[in-house]
Amino acid sequence: MLSPSPPRPMRILLTGFEPFGGQSLNPSWEVARALHGQTLEGAQLVAVQLPCVFAQALPVLQQALKQHQPDIALALGQAEGRCDFSVERVAINVMDARIPDNAGAQPVDEPVVAGGPAGYFSTLPIKAMVAGVRAAGFSASVSQTAGTFVCNQVFYALQHTLAGLGVHSGFVHLPLLPEQAANWSGPNLPSWPLPLQVAATRQALAVVLAHRLQGRADLALAGGALS
Repeated sequence: MLSPSPPRPMRILLTGFEPFGGQSLNPSWEVARALHGQTLEGAQLVAVQLPCVFAQALPVLQQALKQHQPDIALALGQAEGRCDFSVERVAINVMDARIPDNAGAQPVDEPVVAGGPAGYFSTLPIKAMVAGVRAAGFSASVSQTAGTFVCNQVFYALQHTLAGLGVHSGFVHLPLLPEQAANWSGPNLPSWPLPLQVAATRQALAVVLAHRLQGRADLALAGGALS
């Protein structure tokens, strides 16, 4: 009699973007790449780079989801001007680009998914993630907007694709890297060194994994904004 096959390890998919807006680096990809191939409490981490192009990001995302079939999917993005680990609450069904993407496209007031819901909430334990990252010594907060550029497009498409499938998924925005901030045109902007960003992301993922394995609900902590 054949013995049953052992259950496969849990899989965590991390996505990060290629550089955009004339930059040579993007912290989201540098962090995802640094964590690629690692394990977290037995879960396998795999990273996939997304193009910062409206017409190309979603096909690459869909292929990654199909190929890896993750239990947890965390998309990362760059947010210049933010000073902390920003866990996004909601994605909205609109593309309204302030600047062109890397292919020169600049959609205005177009839906991510025609006829789709107005928005999707993250299915990550966002309050617990913030609390866990703060407990590890890093600044973190819940963000109420993922913007209307390719980051939000990917966040919305991620939640739309995985809706009802039981996958924990969502989006986090990261500050600039010091190398970027030092060469930024305009006002001085906050930045985090790459090792700090990697450590904060790994800590956040550990929180998500613990909540999934233990079936815990998110924490009921204040994380709103007045404006």
